[in-house]
Amino acid sequence: MTETVDKSLKKFGVTVSKPILALIAVIFGVLVIVLPDLLQLIVGLYFIIQGVLLYTDYMETKKG
Repeated sequence: MTETVDKSLKKFGVTVSKPILALIAVIFGVLVIVLPDLLQLIVGLYFIIQGVLLYTDYMETKKG
């Protein structure tokens, strides 16, 4: 999954190192454990972001 995120972010000119992505994942994991009500928000945001990235990838592939 990290490769997918890296590849998708590079399309927008954004590069994020793997340790930073790992740190973000750990922080989100701790937040979900401490505040379970955040689970819906975090999962919802993940699906929205992933969907947008997949759709833009599809449109770029279709054009090229």
